[in-house]
This record gives sequence, structure tokens and C-alpha cells, in this order.
Amino acid sequence: MQITTLTLIIAAMAAGAFYFGRERSLSVASGPSRMQTLHSLPGYYGYYTAIWALLPAMGLLLAWNLIEPRVIVGLIVQGLPDAEQSMSPGELNLLINNIRNLANGDIVSGEVGTVLQDAAARYLEYANTGRWMLAVLTIGLATLCASLAWRRITPKFRARNHVERVISGLLIAASSIAILTTIGIVMSVLFEAIRFFREVPLSEFLFGLNWSPQTAIRADQVGSSGSFGAVPLFTGTLLITGIAMFIAVPVGLMTAIYLAEYSSARIRTITKPILEILAGIPTVVYGFFAALTVAPVVRRAGESMGFEVASESALAAGLVMGIMIIPLVSSLSDDAINSVPRAMRDGALALGSTRSETMTKVILPAALPGIVGGILLAVSRAIGETMIVVMAAGLSANLTANPLEAVTTVTVQIVTLLVGDQEFDSAKTLAAFALGLMLFLITLGLNVLGIYVVRKYREEYD
Repeated sequence: MQITTLTLIIAAMAAGAFYFGRERSLSVASGPSRMQTLHSLPGYYGYYTAIWALLPAMGLLLAWNLIEPRVIVGLIVQGLPDAEQSMSPGELNLLINNIRNLANGDIVSGEVGTVLQDAAARYLEYANTGRWMLAVLTIGLATLCASLAWRRITPKFRARNHVERVISGLLIAASSIAILTTIGIVMSVLFEAIRFFREVPLSEFLFGLNWSPQTAIRADQVGSSGSFGAVPLFTGTLLITGIAMFIAVPVGLMTAIYLAEYSSARIRTITKPILEILAGIPTVVYGFFAALTVAPVVRRAGESMGFEVASESALAAGLVMGIMIIPLVSSLSDDAINSVPRAMRDGALALGSTRSETMTKVILPAALPGIVGGILLAVSRAIGETMIVVMAAGLSANLTANPLEAVTTVTVQIVTLLVGDQEFDSAKTLAAFALGLMLFLITLGLNVLGIYVVRKYREEYD
């Protein structure tokens, strides 16, 4: 029986348990007219029975899916000839993968011998037996638990308390997933970054001026140790981010001011969705636009004025990235401006202020914390951008402040270092985790700063 079918059967059993549990509560209360004798509403008794039919069965289903593959692999390995059992772990894993692919009808690497065919047949047999055992155990457990819950229903049984306790536990578990995921990401990046800093000094990484992570195969070759000074990457990231924010902040802020205070309802209705379309365009499309349209225009304009412009430049990437971030700045600034109470606008206008004076001296100061927080979030978004930089700014780790030259960023180098088959025991590959850790700390600091600014300077109104 397939997992999807089994899940649907369990869901149907839970729905049936709800119905019978609710009917049981009405029965023990001697009919709907005496429902007030029950501790809880009839629906809670139905939910209680349904929970006991659903949760234990789903827990068994989850545990079975986690344990069954390992058990089957263990049985398959025990049935292999001694020559195959004495293989190295890598070779044995490849053999198990071939057995699994052959059993599932996928492509197998190498020749298909008798040993492989017998193992694949036994794999299918174990898998089919396991599925039927799972179906019997799961349906039986759901039936048993629902029956026990159904028998516990009495007029004085506190079904609502039990249901709310289970729901509260489920909500806590759901909210813990995000926290545990964040902790797992941080710990995985931190562990690999520590391995990198054991090979490369932290001072060289933070203050080195040359980035060349390529390492040679032999120690006597040039560049065998690599160079991991990340200052050019930080400089390129800040340069492109600065250009992007120079475009996005004024345009986005003025757009928000116009839409919030000066535009008519009809213009706002048309313009707001158009701006949000910019936010929905994939970054790779922005990268194509930057590489095929903006970069040639920037190069021709610079050469016409006598400047030497690279075919891939920080200016082209920054301009397109600024266009991409405009909707983010505009939306957050618009929300901050609209959150200012209407009474403050009316009061300023009643005192004789013009609309411009009201905006510059009343509304903007009141909305400033939200605007600053939105700008800091936009900076974090710009720092983490990759595709536009790859396609428009290049991969050269140049230590320069000239926006007409090719530069690279931290995120681009992370992608470059992890492309292809890599061994996670070299400084070259581990450098990606060190860069990821620095990027995480920078964006975390910007987010914390944004929250601090919003909380410190936020004004509360009655």
C-alpha cells in the first residue's frame, strides 16, 4: 500500500472517529436536550477521539519511514556474499545504490550481475512486506487508540482541556521548527568555518588584500597554498551595495511619498501593482537585463566621455540591483508613512502648513524609524544578491573603488567555490563557509540595528 493511500485512510478514520466521538458524547448525555450536563461541547469530544486516531498512527508512519530504509539495507548487506561485505564503505554504498536503482527500475552504473539481481529482488520483497506491515500496524493502531478514546467519553470527562493541551503542544512544535532550523544552519556553517580558520589565520582572512583561493595539486606548483584575503570581496560587496542603495533609496522613498500623500486613489491603484511586479521578477531576469542591456550602455557612455570601462562593471550591476530593490524600499516606506495617524496630518494642515511642509516636518519625522528599518532590510537584500553580480559584475576579485571596473562579491564567491564536485577537506572549499559566516553576521547585524532603530525612535500614538 502506498504512503499516500495509507495517509488518506488514516485521515478518513480520523473523520469517522470525530463523528462517533461526538455522537458518543450526545448519547452519554441522554440526547441533545441535556447537552448542558457535559463538561465540554460535543465537538470537543469528537476532536479528542479524532486526535487519538490520527496522531499515534501518523507518529508510527513517520518513525517507520525513518527506520525502515536502514533496516532493509542492513538485511540486504547481511545477505550479500563475503566478497561484497568486505568492500570499503564507499564501494558498499555504491553497491547499495545500484541495488536500490535496479529495484526501482532506474539506471545502474556498471554490469548487472547475478548478485545484484538477487539483492534487488530481495530488496523489493522486503519493501513490499514492509509496506503491508506498516499498513496493518498503522490502521490497527488508529483503530485501537480511537476505540480507547471513545470508551473514555463520559459527561464529566474534560475533553476540551485535553484537546487544547494537544493543540498547544502542536503549535509549540511547529514554532520550534523555525528555531531549530536556524540553529542547525548556524551550527553547520560555524563548524565548517572553524575548520577553515584552523588552516588559514583569521587575520589573513579579514585583512588580506589578495583573494585567490585556487590551490595546486602538488606542493611545488605555483599558488599551492592559495590566498584567502577577503578584503577585495568585502570592498566589491560594499561598492555594488552602495550603488544600488544610491538608486533605490531616493527613488523608492519619493515613490512612497507620492503614492501615500499626493497621488489620487486611481493612480495609486494602478501604480502600486506595477511596482510589485518588479519585486516578482526573478533575479536571473534582472541579470540578463544587466548583462545584455545596461552593461553595454554603461560601457558606451563611459567610453564616449573618455573613461575606460570594463565589459563587466560594478556600476552596471549596482544600477540594476537598485532597480530591483526599489519596490522593497517603496513598500516599506509606504507602510511607515501610512502608519502615521491622520490626525497629525489634519492638525498640521489646520495650522496653515502646506502639504510639503506637513510631509517634511511632521509625517517624515514620525515615520523615520520605519523608513530607516526598511532601508536597512533593503541593504541586507542587496548584500545577499548573487545572480545580477555574476552576470553583470564578473568574478574578478579586484580591490578597487572604481565603479567602472569589474568586481565580485561575497555571495558570488560562495557559489563559485561550491560549484562542481568538491572535497570538503580543502581550504578552498571551506572558504565558502567562512564567507557564509561573515555574510550571516553582517546581515544579522543590519537586522538587529534596524530593529533597534525602530524600537528606540518609534513614537506611539493614542
